[in-house]
Amino acid sequence: MSGRIRNELSRRWLAVRLSALGRVHQYPEILALRRFLSAFAIDCVFDVGANAGQYATMLRREAGFAGQILSFEPNPEVFALLAKAAASDAKWHVFNLALSDFDGTADFNIMAADQFSSLERPAEGLDNIFVDRNKVTRTVKMECRRLEGLLPDLMAKHGFSRPFLKMDTQGHDRSVCAGAGEALEKMLGLQTELAVRPLYQGATGYRDMIGWLEERDFVPSAFFANNKGHFPLLVEMDGIFISRALAEAQA
Repeated sequence: MSGRIRNELSRRWLAVRLSALGRVHQYPEILALRRFLSAFAIDCVFDVGANAGQYATMLRREAGFAGQILSFEPNPEVFALLAKAAASDAKWHVFNLALSDFDGTADFNIMAADQFSSLERPAEGLDNIFVDRNKVTRTVKMECRRLEGLLPDLMAKHGFSRPFLKMDTQGHDRSVCAGAGEALEKMLGLQTELAVRPLYQGATGYRDMIGWLEERDFVPSAFFANNKGHFPLLVEMDGIFISRALAEAQA
């Protein structure tokens, strides 16, 4: 059987499996990640805003990623679930802190639906589907760190050299990038949420975020709807961006 046929059968089986699990909306994301992580020999994924480990689990089970995963999750209750999920994986490391654009502490907002928890406050005038879920139930003091300060020690400890930055920080992705400083240049690619109709106060809109990244030499590689897209109006999408230098080297 040729490699092309094997790949096509693998993609078809993935689509069937995701459909059966009610996750068919993830199909474009998984295919894009499979190709990107493999083609550019990514050896570490920064999983920022890890929640209970859903993204990292997807990387292992469906995207075929075997490298290091560094998961950051501020919510202390959800972090316990994340730590449990990672416990049997020697290359999956977890950190109970928030990445931002400063070193210090801040109030972290725990929302009614934990996946919406954020350093940011909910926006006004949310769609009905989000009103009850994206609502602050309590706040906790959380340690915040800049990625620029953490990266050298993490590279030395875990021995990676070709990292990829994934962010799902509920309106805080630009601050994570800003806190990476010059370390952002070491990322071969990144994945970020792009807000079409922002769910958080002061969140960067998708046009501004794309422009901000392009000014820092990251250009689009793939876009896909976030979650199920909230038909008929798109609320958020995810974007995978590639380092301009890497893209030009592959041209």
